[in-house]
Parts: sequence; structure tokens; C-alpha cells
Amino acid sequence: MASEKILEIKKQQVADLSARIKGSISGVIVDYKGINVADDTKLRKELREAGVEYTVVKNSILKRAADDAGLEGIDSVLEGTTAIATCDNDHIAPARILQKFADSHKEFSVKSGYLDGEVISVEKIVALAKLPSRDVLLATVCNAFNAPIAAFARAVQAIVDKGDAEPAAPAEEAAPAAEEAAKAEEAPAEEAPEAE
Repeated sequence: MASEKILEIKKQQVADLSARIKGSISGVIVDYKGINVADDTKLRKELREAGVEYTVVKNSILKRAADDAGLEGIDSVLEGTTAIATCDNDHIAPARILQKFADSHKEFSVKSGYLDGEVISVEKIVALAKLPSRDVLLATVCNAFNAPIAAFARAVQAIVDKGDAEPAAPAEEAAPAAEEAAKAEEAPAEEAPEAE
């Protein structure tokens, strides 16, 4: 009777973790040994603030959940202490935060990960970790789009400022000059028939 309850609990854990993996766009699996409670608390806080869900899991439950979610190739890393971090709105956050933490904690290590439903190597996770955050990337793109517009606005403002410094000739003074130029062009044309 007790074993049936335990089996049902484990089945529910597998189903919940499988649904979480399917609903996420990225995830990282780590070996969390060797960290103290204070470091673990800081790590969890940083992950939570970035929208990353982080949980310690049994290898057998993660294996079944990964199989159910269609992640192939994770089995080989499922030994020792294991935790998984998943995110449903940022491809980079789990890799960036956990790799940075692994770099500063010698026994904590990244085992594997996935991106859009495909298992990726630790090398790819390290490369992802080096990318700037989503907000920084968006700001960079916005600046790239705004730069030509801002340069155009500065050029227009410079023309306006220059125009204020040197006022143009009034229209009344420009009109007689234009009339004289027109008369000068017409005069040789009238004289030419007389010469023939």
C-alpha cells in the first residue's frame, strides 16, 4: 500500500518535470556538490530573479522526465548530485548564471543542457554563458537602430542653428536681383535678330 503511494508520487514528479521541460526554451543540468547553504541561497535568489526555476532532482526521475520530453543523450550525465534549471522566456539566463557560478566554485559543475528541445554540449553552454543578457542585447539593437536617426536629427539641428546665425536675404531683395538676371538673359536674344 505504501509502495503504491510512493510510486504514484514518483509518477507525478516525472509528469510535472516532463511538462516543465517541454514548456521551457532552455535548461541546464548541474552537479551541485560542494556548495554551502549561503552560496546556494544566493544562487537560487539570482536564478529566481532571472525567471529561472531551479530544483534538485533524483537522477532516475530526471531520466524518465527527459525521455518523456524527448531529450535524448542526457542519460550519460545523470550520476552523482543533480539539479536542473529551466527557463521559459530566456535562452541564455540559466547558462549564464550557472556557468558564472561554476567558474567561481571549483566543485560545482555544469553537466549538460538543452536549447529549444535539443541537448547541447557543455561547450555550447559555456559559449551561451558568454553572451550578454537579453536586456543588454535588446538595448544594443535599439541603439543600432537609433544611431542613424539621432545622427540625422543632429545634422538637421546643426542646419537650423547655422541658419539662425546667418539670416538669409529677405525675399524683397532677392526678387529685384532675379528680375535683373532675367532681363540680362533676354537682351542678347532680342539683339541677335537685329544683327542679321
